[in-house]
Amino acid sequence: MRLAWYFGNCCNISYFYFSIANYMTVLHQIARLFILAIPVACIAWTVTHEEIFKEPRSYCIKRSKEGKSIIVRKFFYLFTCEYCFSHYVALLILFFAQYQLLYADWRGYFVAFFSIVWVANMYMTVYCMLRTNLKLGSKEADVLSREVENTESQWKVADDVHTNSKPVVGKKNISFPFSRIFKILLLR
Repeated sequence: MRLAWYFGNCCNISYFYFSIANYMTVLHQIARLFILAIPVACIAWTVTHEEIFKEPRSYCIKRSKEGKSIIVRKFFYLFTCEYCFSHYVALLILFFAQYQLLYADWRGYFVAFFSIVWVANMYMTVYCMLRTNLKLGSKEADVLSREVENTESQWKVADDVHTNSKPVVGKKNISFPFSRIFKILLLR
């Protein structure tokens, strides 16, 4: 009798259904969090860093440094800092998407707001690191190619000197093409 009561109350199918449904809702909310953070990061990065907004950004930088009141300086600083600007973009996205995270009331908006800002700033940090590494890699490749060209031209001159020199009588001629060895070692 007790065993039937235990399985009837504790192993209720509707209990598991709602538990799984809540779990899927949380996963759905987290997926929406990572998706909604993408436009926030994109808009904040574009306005604060890209060339298309260079003139308004330089105006805002000038006003943020030369403003007479602290309110004016801070207002214009918002458009130059991607972290600060991402808060306002996240607020706008939350207004249009009506997205709540974990709670169904005002606390859901509060948690969602700071979560979206945090994820968007992680996206911007990763993008900045990738972009910096790509620029650095291309600059290093340019420097390395210039160095290889310079050393190749020097080796060619040295090879010409060795091939044009006449062997000394009575001594072994040591005109070994060192440039080929160096080229092989550098190109590996």
